[in-house]
Amino acid sequence: MTKSPAQSPRSNAADWWRGAVIYQVYPRSFQDTDGDGIGDIKGIIARLPYIASLGVDAIWLSPFFTSPQADMGYDVSDYCDVDPMFGTLVDFDAMMAEAKRLGLKVIIDQVISHTSDQHPWFKESRASRDNAKADWYVWAAAKPDGTAPNNWLSVFGGPAWEWDGVRKQYYMHNFLASQPDLNFHNKDVQDAVLDSVKFWLDRGVDGFRLDTVNYYFHDKELRDNPPHVPDSEDAGLDAPDVNPYGMQSHLYDKTQPENIEFLKRFRALLDQYPDRTTVGEVGDGARSLKTVAAYTSGGDKLHMCYTFDLLGPDFTPSHIRHCVESFQKQVKDGWVCWAFSNHDVTRHVSRFVQQPQEREAVARLAISVLSALRGSICLYQGEELGLPEAELAFEDLRDPYGIRFWPAFKGRDGCRTPMVWEKAKKQAGFSTAKPWLPVSAEHQALSVDVQEKDAGSVLAHYRSTLAFRKCHPALIDGDMEFLATNEDVLAFIRSKGDDRLLFVFNLRRGPQEIGLPKGHGVREVFPMPGLTGSVVDGEIRLGSLDGICARLS
Repeated sequence: MTKSPAQSPRSNAADWWRGAVIYQVYPRSFQDTDGDGIGDIKGIIARLPYIASLGVDAIWLSPFFTSPQADMGYDVSDYCDVDPMFGTLVDFDAMMAEAKRLGLKVIIDQVISHTSDQHPWFKESRASRDNAKADWYVWAAAKPDGTAPNNWLSVFGGPAWEWDGVRKQYYMHNFLASQPDLNFHNKDVQDAVLDSVKFWLDRGVDGFRLDTVNYYFHDKELRDNPPHVPDSEDAGLDAPDVNPYGMQSHLYDKTQPENIEFLKRFRALLDQYPDRTTVGEVGDGARSLKTVAAYTSGGDKLHMCYTFDLLGPDFTPSHIRHCVESFQKQVKDGWVCWAFSNHDVTRHVSRFVQQPQEREAVARLAISVLSALRGSICLYQGEELGLPEAELAFEDLRDPYGIRFWPAFKGRDGCRTPMVWEKAKKQAGFSTAKPWLPVSAEHQALSVDVQEKDAGSVLAHYRSTLAFRKCHPALIDGDMEFLATNEDVLAFIRSKGDDRLLFVFNLRRGPQEIGLPKGHGVREVFPMPGLTGSVVDGEIRLGSLDGICARLS
């Protein structure tokens, strides 16, 4: 018998993160309460009941720390305070209390590979070559001809080195020139970073999403990166093809072996606090899963990681199966967090569709597939409404990445536009003022209040699908076995104990029939929300962009 959604299939509260559903909130775009056109923490508090109603386990907050906002908060100038545009520490504490009342865990972003150039640490470091923090950042002398120390490139375009006239040296930046990289080879830097992590642990946060977790250390010898050997396996994983960053094999500017020991230090700190977790962002091209294996193995580093493997344009059975099987093969005792969308990529409803009229069907099928995979899953705000990527004019862009590579690459603002709450209200209920990015008229028609009234909406489908997932222990942390099918069908079995669930998804535009897997009998077709497939005379019949769930005998 199906358990009620309130009953958790997890037996160990410390493992709440294993198989959890995490909802990512982008604070700038979630809810504005003070009329400045930018979302804030009080807005998050006001909308926490909505998030809880989805049936998720936790929220992940993108950066809200004090920042000049050159990279929308991923350039931190104070790790231990809230930027005034978002509110205060009192507001943060109130949010924590409300989240806990609603049964939601809170995960916050930790952006520790680099700081803002306005951080007091960097201001002191750049002041001279012999001050107390002179070695807190990655400084290097120019070559005899005045050029940069090596050929390393920035993800955001151009060299990864910026000349500083005071020190008469170059400093390293993997992203914007205003985001200098910390020198993790310096133990004092590690201690200071961990102190900031402890600050938030003491305030009760339940975990950390670690931004660019494989970027912490650089090669001490500053060796040149070799040219990249083209490989379809990692094409476009770390940067779009308009960006020369992808023309190098990044052997020396990131993913250094010293990172392992720091992650152990990080985990040792977390283990002093009960039931905390970490999820690391790994961008490492074709090496990403190997890196995930190293970072999550042994139970003494990260709890889980995510990569960019499912954040690309492919929504095909072969791609999904390849990603999951590759993870299972390479990561023996670690854990993964799967996602189709986040704040850095085009919304998947736009990436995966062939025709606009398919968007709703793709939105439904995508969450059905994601919910059935082995691993934790992360949802990005608005995907539960089936929102497509917003189309923006160049003059509306705020993302420095998009501005740098326009028009070949439009940047990340199209997925960061404000959340749409009420169709008839100004700015869709997000704000009473002009928002920092425009509200999409196409999005406004898909507002929460419209979908709340429709039992057949994408929002309703998300809620029922997540409730279904929570009811079945096999979907939380059970085993996963793929079955051989044709190229348009994704089929696998999730099992735990005696419970064995068969999932078959038709990703083709058009119906099809396939035979039951050999050696398996169907005890009953299970009513997984939104799936209308059937079993007739030993054949599985599937509609276009549809699926079936069945319990095997």
